Amino acid sequence: MRIPSNGIEIEIDDQGPPGGEPLLLIMGLGMQLIAWPDELVQQLVARGFRVLRIDNRDAGLSTQLDHLGVPNLAWAALRYAMHLPVHAPYGIADMAADAVGVLDALGVPAVHVCGASMGGMISQHLAATHPARVKSLTLMMTTTGARRLPQARAHVRRALLARPASADEDAIVAHLARVMELIGSPGFPPSPEQLRQRLSASVRRAWRPAGTVRQLAAIAGDGDRSTLVQGIRAPTRVIHGEADPLVPVEAGHELAARIRGAVLDIVPGMGHDLPQELLPRFAEGVAENAARAAAKATA
Repeated sequence: MRIPSNGIEIEIDDQGPPGGEPLLLIMGLGMQLIAWPDELVQQLVARGFRVLRIDNRDAGLSTQLDHLGVPNLAWAALRYAMHLPVHAPYGIADMAADAVGVLDALGVPAVHVCGASMGGMISQHLAATHPARVKSLTLMMTTTGARRLPQARAHVRRALLARPASADEDAIVAHLARVMELIGSPGFPPSPEQLRQRLSASVRRAWRPAGTVRQLAAIAGDGDRSTLVQGIRAPTRVIHGEADPLVPVEAGHELAARIRGAVLDIVPGMGHDLPQELLPRFAEGVAENAARAAAKATA
């Protein structure tokens, strides 16, 4: 279902009891709402949540913004390396405003939020600039963007910037599978067939490489959120893989240290994905964090 939000339209998936505790799931760079596994959604619904998944702008079935052009990533990378402003077609803050617009359209005054990777960056803005709308905050495999932090390994960056051999579905899936194998969890590798099935479903639903470039420019343009996150007051849980090659684990430690009262969950063997074996741990972590918010509200 597409709903109007912030001047565009955002695709949403709404599951669980209408009167349940609302939980907003925000996915990462170029990813779609279906990247949140259905099994995780069902585990969250079983814990009483009304789970709202969204396609970010320029991804999935939400509004595609091709009229904004495709940024020159080489030029953006050069400006970023020189500590110069990176001009993006839109910003991470705009994507947070999209999420607020979704809540407004659904009549949801406040929500628990869980964001992964770029979705965690969006969630940081959401919690810091719209504190009344965020009951609790779970940040997964994400970062403040501080420059002093270790960066993604060179071969991982090259893989992310590479292109499929052709526009054929099989070539796109093969390319995405190579990327996921590089950034995924060494301790919890998926079966190649399951991975291909998930990626094929994603490509058939939507394939928007230009939108991913615009989102990447938004990340570069957002810069360092270290000061921003210090204003977050929602009960926060930081979940990070010890073996994450894309956003190294130091980012999780730094993020938790910056947010007052944050709980840190470092997961051995986890990379930059959502392994099937860890879904119960993630669901329980979100539920525990929501319970902290309820206790805080009662106090």
